[in-house]
Order: sequence, then C-alpha cells, then structure tokens
Amino acid sequence: MLIHPWDETTSAEWREVLSRVDFGQLVTAGHVDGYPVVVPTHFLYDGADRVLLHLARPNPVWRALEADPHVVLSLSTDYVYVEAEWNADDGQDPTLGVPTSYYTAVQLLCTAEIVDDPAAKAEILAAQLAHFEPADSTRITPSVEVESDRRQLPGIRGIRLQVQAVRGKMKYGGNKTPAQRGRIAERLLERSGPMDAAARQHLSTRTPPEAG
Repeated sequence: MLIHPWDETTSAEWREVLSRVDFGQLVTAGHVDGYPVVVPTHFLYDGADRVLLHLARPNPVWRALEADPHVVLSLSTDYVYVEAEWNADDGQDPTLGVPTSYYTAVQLLCTAEIVDDPAAKAEILAAQLAHFEPADSTRITPSVEVESDRRQLPGIRGIRLQVQAVRGKMKYGGNKTPAQRGRIAERLLERSGPMDAAARQHLSTRTPPEAG
C-alpha cells in the first residue's frame, strides 16, 4: 500500500479505526493452487498486539497457513469517490480535473497460530461472542462441558494473530490546499452519500503534516 507522508495515520488514528471496525480480509502469504487465500471475516482486536478469530475447518486457509504463517489482516472504511470536477486544482479548468478516491485503510502484518485445543477454541469463541453479541445475550459462554458445543467445536479451528507491524492510511486530500479541501467537503455534504459524512469529517479535521 502506497502511503504518502500526508496520508499516514498516527497510532491513535489506526487504533480508533480498529475500535469500530471489526470485519476485514485475512490475506495469506502461503498459496493454495498458486494463489494467496483471501478470507472475509469478523475478528477481535485486543487493543494491543493480538487478534482472535475462528474459521470453518474446510476453509482452504489452513493449507496456506501451514505453508507460511505470515498474513495481512486488511480492512477499509469511510471510502468515497471524489468526482473529477471536484478534484481540480486551484486555477485549473474543472472539466480537466482528475477523479480520485478518499478512504481509510489499515493493514495488520501478523504471524498466525492455529488453535485446535477444544478448551482454547472455546475461549476464543467466548471472547468473540462477548464482543459481538448484544449485552442481554445468553450465548456468551461456549464450553467443552456443554454437549452441543463439544460436538460443534471440531468443525472450526481458532486463529491467534500476533501483530508485528501496522500500516495505516487516511487519504483525505492531505496534499490539497485548505480552500480545495473546503470545496470538496461542501460537495460531499451536498451529495450526502453512504460514507460521505465520515469522509467529510476526516477531510475537515485531519491536518496535513506541512500545515501542522
């Protein structure tokens, strides 16, 4: 992922993203049939350096992880299309503007540990359920002591990801002038698309390094 100095996130920024986004794509370094395996999945980030998740046993990801445990957990959010006319530089004919995309992307570079012990898998499930289930849910304590859980646990394998490094990018016109960013923010407000409000917030509040 190309990250310009004006797009690079701070630690606080990418951690904030991970506090609200818990679905991404697990991308393997190991190959199956000549290609990486890409698995869309929910995950649980512990706020420090570990991620927990589980996947079905028939998933082809296991062959890839056994070949090479290195993975990237990739996620993106707050993405919008910036129309060509909006993105014209100061003084440029708007009809000659070049369109672009604004987005937030975080990539966790990790090593994966496969978890097959039934009790350890139940612990991963319990942690995920505590995070994803509503507060009044009764389904938060899977256990090898419960017959139905014990029968179903062999159908999944757990994964612990140890985070080695993080790449974070928030591409929101950091190389544009304040006037240009203001004009684009106004257009996003007018369009009011699904993620335009979030992108407009980033566009309006992020301060490019050269202006800080």
